[in-house]
Amino acid sequence: MRILIVDDNQAVRRGVAGILSRQGPWQVCGEAADGTEALQKAQDLRPDLVLLDMSMPGMDGMQVTRLLHQTLPEVKVLIMTHHDPAQILPSVLQAGAQGCVDKSRITADLIPAITTIEKS
Repeated sequence: MRILIVDDNQAVRRGVAGILSRQGPWQVCGEAADGTEALQKAQDLRPDLVLLDMSMPGMDGMQVTRLLHQTLPEVKVLIMTHHDPAQILPSVLQAGAQGCVDKSRITADLIPAITTIEKS
């Protein structure tokens, strides 16, 4: 599975890439720092999954998810957020994402979430 990591914080992108390289057979195909760059890189790289920050300057994660769902419906999206995932999950799913993970629990929750998406 090819994964694009999108977060405005480079340390978060590097941390997520590190988790993926240590715990799974996945390939990070690219990184983006904002929504506009995410959409362009998704078009260019055609990842299987986009790990997408909810809160970014410019376009937020929900806007990017809706646009990805319209333009690349085969690409799956997993939202990373500081908000309570249970509270935003209905909106995330409605926008076209497959789920969301709490950034404060990313080490524990990211791999199981990706594995679930991969099996669906």
